[in-house]
Amino acid sequence: MSRRPDQDAAEDGPPQPGGKQRLDKWLWFARVVKTRSLATRLVTDGHVRINSRKIETASKQVAPGDVLTIALERQVRVLRIIAPGLRRGPYEEARLLFEDLTPPEPPRDVVAEREPGSGRPSKKDRRDRARAFGD
Repeated sequence: MSRRPDQDAAEDGPPQPGGKQRLDKWLWFARVVKTRSLATRLVTDGHVRINSRKIETASKQVAPGDVLTIALERQVRVLRIIAPGLRRGPYEEARLLFEDLTPPEPPRDVVAEREPGSGRPSKKDRRDRARAFGD
């Protein structure tokens, strides 16, 4: 039995205010990922937690108040769901779906960081780095 594309939306039903929604759909609506299939892969690969519990099925229902911990490629984001999404709209609309609880990145060490493309480190740069990191 084949499914029509409109059946998926009909089975989930329109999200009710304060209602539940599929996790992969919410991640896509909130613009955490570019496509719904990437959202599904993110969840099935074990990179998403709901309220500190590892989730492995993209069809898991999420509701307002749930806290998602998402391990993305370059960062870990912590988001509290405020509302289910109605559509994948612009960023201004998507950011109303969640509250970002991600802690700020620690400041980078000035001594260890160099300007990109500034060439090889000098002997002084290497000594400063060794002194800073105890190498």
